[in-house]
Parts: sequence; structure tokens; C-alpha cells
Amino acid sequence: MHEITLCARSPIAFPQPPPLRLPGAALLVRLGRMMQPRHMELRIDVNHPDGSIEAELDALYRRLHTAGDAMNACTCLPTLRPGLVFHQREADGEHYVYVEDTACRRLAGYTVFNRLIEVDRRTDRHLRSPHSKYAPAYQGRGIASAVYDWALGRGFCLLSGARQSAGAHALWHALARRHSLRWVALRAKRMHDLGNAIPTTRRAELDTRMLLLGHGWSLAQLHARGLLQPAAEAANEGMRRRA
Repeated sequence: MHEITLCARSPIAFPQPPPLRLPGAALLVRLGRMMQPRHMELRIDVNHPDGSIEAELDALYRRLHTAGDAMNACTCLPTLRPGLVFHQREADGEHYVYVEDTACRRLAGYTVFNRLIEVDRRTDRHLRSPHSKYAPAYQGRGIASAVYDWALGRGFCLLSGARQSAGAHALWHALARRHSLRWVALRAKRMHDLGNAIPTTRRAELDTRMLLLGHGWSLAQLHARGLLQPAAEAANEGMRRRA
């Protein structure tokens, strides 16, 4: 659902005209960039071409059934959705969940729960950032939602990425109907509490993320254990950065 594949705006996706060679062209290009908005609204700007997703899932499916491959050693989770098999493995503290449609002999998709370099070690023990890719035929069927629920049920708190696809953004808000959601700012390796509602302009900042609280966690516990800093600390850090 997000991150790290070519989007439709990629120069590889569409042929681009040759660069301008006129005098002062470089200056005009630089001025144009300076005049562009600093952040996109809600940063919902990730788009995965369907063909690249299908090709990646085909390659992963072959690995899943190749003896000796790390994926072949996955363990099976309890059935989270009828008719699908959920394979899970852990590597360096990151969790991978691959969803197999055995009847069709293919992968429906996968979710990776990544560690974050943007937080300190104490926070890293309890926080993961999920990134998902699912084939178009399996999107909108609640599969990714079931996988996220599994991770939240294990006690992990989930943090959104810097950018999202429209589908991922909708998924987070759907999960917020049954899990506590908080807006936070990532600054100086720590999470700063922004509250449960913030202005649209603040949501567009790259250090603003959504936090879903895992099973057994409350806001009071996050604050008491120093995993979530008061909002005032975020404001102070912002002023120091601008000074």
C-alpha cells in the first residue's frame, strides 16, 4: 500500500522532454522548485503500478515454495481470513507476513513491520512501521486490516510512514475505529504527542505521523514510560530547529 515502487509520475514511467539548454534555464527551474508547496496535503502521494506489484508477488511466491530459501522457513499464523494462509517470519526484529491464496496458487500480498531509525532504542522495542503491497484483486477485502490487527494484538504500536497511498490512509482511519489513534511528531529520536485532532496544515508536515496503540497500551502508559513526550516538548523542539 505504500512506498518504494515507481509511481505514475516517475520519469521512467513516461518519456520526458530533453532538458532546456537556453541561457538562464537552470535558474528558472530552481525558481520554479522554490515556488512549489513545501509539503503535499496529507502526503497521500504513493502509487504502485499494478504490473510491478504482480511481478514482485510472483517472485516472492516462488521463493516461498523453494526449499532452502529463508521464506520457505516461515511459520503459519492462525487463519485471519477464510481461504487464505498467512505465513510469518522474523528477521532482525522486523516481521514479514505473506498472504497466500492456495486455491489460486499465488500470493495475495504481504505486509512488513519495519523498525524505525527515527526513534531511540527504548521506543524501538515497542514500535513498528507497517508497509504493505497487495494485488488489485485482493485489495479492499480486509486482508491488510486483519494483518495489522494481528500485530496490534501482539502489543506492537504502529506508526504510519512519511507518505501513504490513498488505500493505506483509508486503512489507518478504519483501524482507528477499534484502536486508539494519536497524532505524533517525530523529533530528536522521540515521539511527541500532538493530540487526537490537529490542523490540516500540521498533518502535512513530514515529521507528523499517526500512531495506533497496540494491545495493553494506553496514553498514560506511553507517557509514564517516556515513549511519548508532551506536546509542549514538540513545540519547543520546533522552535530550536528554526532558531
